[in-house]
Amino acid sequence: MDYDKYISKEAMSIPPSGIRKFFDIAAEIKDCISLGVGEPDFITPKAFSQAGIDSVISGKTQYTSNNGLLELREEIARYLEDTTGNKYDPKNEILVTVGASEAIDLALRMLINPGDEIIIPSPSYVSYAPCVTLCRGIPVPIHCKVENQFKVTPKELKAVITKKTKAMILPYPNNPTGAIMEKEYLEAIAPIIKEHDLIVLSDEIYSELTYGGTHYSITSIPGMAERTILMNGFSKAFAMTGWRIGYLAAPLTFALTMRKIHQYAIMCAPTAGQYTALAALKSSYEDNFSEVKEMRRQYDERRRFLVERLNKMGLSCFEPKGAFYVFPCVKSTGMDGQEFANTLLKEKKVAVVPGDAFGESGKDFVRISYAYSIQKLRLAMDKIEEFLNE
Repeated sequence: MDYDKYISKEAMSIPPSGIRKFFDIAAEIKDCISLGVGEPDFITPKAFSQAGIDSVISGKTQYTSNNGLLELREEIARYLEDTTGNKYDPKNEILVTVGASEAIDLALRMLINPGDEIIIPSPSYVSYAPCVTLCRGIPVPIHCKVENQFKVTPKELKAVITKKTKAMILPYPNNPTGAIMEKEYLEAIAPIIKEHDLIVLSDEIYSELTYGGTHYSITSIPGMAERTILMNGFSKAFAMTGWRIGYLAAPLTFALTMRKIHQYAIMCAPTAGQYTALAALKSSYEDNFSEVKEMRRQYDERRRFLVERLNKMGLSCFEPKGAFYVFPCVKSTGMDGQEFANTLLKEKKVAVVPGDAFGESGKDFVRISYAYSIQKLRLAMDKIEEFLNE
């Protein structure tokens, strides 16, 4: 039976995840040191988890409202007002989602008509372009350059805008580069976004993992909150990947439309996960976000260690200011990212992600996650240095 003829051309055209494809191979290699998964090595703090466990034991296992627990949305609204200065109505302008991934999907499905163009900085998270394609939109990359620290510049943004452009994704702090967009850079592109009447999908999942300063949201710029869908979640900063709780905050009409899609596709985010997220925010406010700060402190230590080691061994690596990845250039070895990653895996049993998994502009780079113990990172760096010397 020819199954291919039944599959939509959009589903057929998207490639498998470049991350998963590579690490399926790495998983079969004994004693492999894997530095590829973008997941905290910390377990969910006990105070957070206990709230989820208690909710199950006490019988709170039914659906919540489509929007999510109101008390959780109120805490999210409080957090967003503190961090962005914007007041979102917790009843109607905030939606709790199945991770930030669902928030991205909902926003794109709400916005895109066939043929609409969506601007995506490259390199960036592997899911953006395929999700645009599945919605029958056209992903348009901005090839961000290391000499600009992988930021979006006004010149680059203007160069890719056409009459078909409807929105842009703004994924900062960035996966895989660790780049951030400081206030002055956001202020430089905001007038262009307004001039061309674009919508922004601001993925701020790594906002709490910003080093040497504080994350600045584009929604904090006057006139930008009304044209921005802000997406965030608990996976990275709160070490809650498996609980699958994210959220979005958006202007009322957008939020209500995305809720309709969410009603039919998902119903609601996991109930136990929502109670865990509620405890994460409440207890974090009570202890001044001490758990988050301690995880960030350890990430920062690892970040500085990797940048120094990689540069010393001849792999040029700009200093990332957010997330938990470094993105060294391997061009000096005479290999591109694919060849480097495959050869390193074969010869030294160290797995890193080829940079082109995140877009063509990443082809001369590899992504290394530092969501691993400092001991494991030291061992991996020793093996990479041996590999380069050999």
